Amino acid sequence: MIKRFIIAFILLVLVGGGLIGFNMFRDRAIQEFFANMPVQPATVSTVTVEPGDWTPSIQAIGTVSATNGVDLTVETTGIVSEIQFDANDRVEQNGLLVQLDDAIQRADLAAAEAQAALDRTNLQRAIELQRRAVGTEVNVESARAAADASAAAVEKAQASLDQKQLRAPFAGVIGIPQVVIGQYVSPGDIITTLQDLDVLRVDFSVPEQELGLLKIGQPVRLSASDENLTFTGAIRGIDPKIDPASRLVNVRAEVANPEGRLTPGQFVEVRVELPAESDVLALPQTAVVTSLYGDYVFVVRPAQDQGGEATGAQSETSSANAATPAQAQEADQPAEPQHVVNQVFVKLGRRSGGRVEIVEGLSAGDQVVSAGQNRLTNGMPVVIAPENGDAQGEGAQAGAQ
Repeated sequence: MIKRFIIAFILLVLVGGGLIGFNMFRDRAIQEFFANMPVQPATVSTVTVEPGDWTPSIQAIGTVSATNGVDLTVETTGIVSEIQFDANDRVEQNGLLVQLDDAIQRADLAAAEAQAALDRTNLQRAIELQRRAVGTEVNVESARAAADASAAAVEKAQASLDQKQLRAPFAGVIGIPQVVIGQYVSPGDIITTLQDLDVLRVDFSVPEQELGLLKIGQPVRLSASDENLTFTGAIRGIDPKIDPASRLVNVRAEVANPEGRLTPGQFVEVRVELPAESDVLALPQTAVVTSLYGDYVFVVRPAQDQGGEATGAQSETSSANAATPAQAQEADQPAEPQHVVNQVFVKLGRRSGGRVEIVEGLSAGDQVVSAGQNRLTNGMPVVIAPENGDAQGEGAQAGAQ
């Protein structure tokens, strides 16, 4: 009985030891396989860091308004009898827009004109009688006062009659009529809007730290949200005080709008152009990666510059028996990488036009990855996408992006 137990125990130990040994052998084999397996190089697009001209700018969001723009209303009450415009018509200054019923005012004007004519005749008669030494100076003065009063009454009646007409205060584009014929209107009722769209103004705000960079007449560029900066204008006004609540200063620019592509009330992107600078290192913003540890880029360097150490894509072989790319391709072996990437932290400066200034971290001539960073790690082998327009290069670049 004891002998059988010993034999069973020995068999159990042998089976268990065999399983443990097999698992250890398998794990080691898998580890060695992955350790020696070449890492496939990633295809990336690159840009070379070169000093160049830099046009700094101040970015802001502005609101467009008309230099001359007003909501029109009548000066007196009345019933609309005529509407002399259609929506979006181009009207001239002093052009008639709306006519109110003015029958009473016309009658008052006719009565005032008749009385004025009579008073003028009486004045001429009094003057003639005084010349003949029949009338007195008192009669002449009384007649003159009556004539002046009646003339003023005519002007008053004419003014009341003119108030029954709504005329354009300046030339521009008229809006949609807000009244209909027969409607009773009062002062303050909006009849329509009139906007001069030839020259528009743009109001925007900039931080107080940038106030010293602004000057009257400085060029600005602006655009709507779906366009590039296609409109050009100039600064016409800078508020002399800073808002203590927001620490912003209000700025006004004027821009020509000959084609009518800008509309009052529209939001636009504004860029105030500052004097150009030279010898500035800048990169596309797409080349910079932002993380919790800082901003960094991937710099492409030759593989042999990595201190002779093997990268993840290289097995530990001597340079004497290393295969060239052509030989590796003929032997169906992966070619050793020609380039690897190093992660370099950089200090950024100003941003303008999709580019960012590099203050520290890079030097002129460095080759930086501009697309495909999402698949890269430090020391990883890469293949630079061809810059020509063949299908292979375009496909590689698309894959990198």
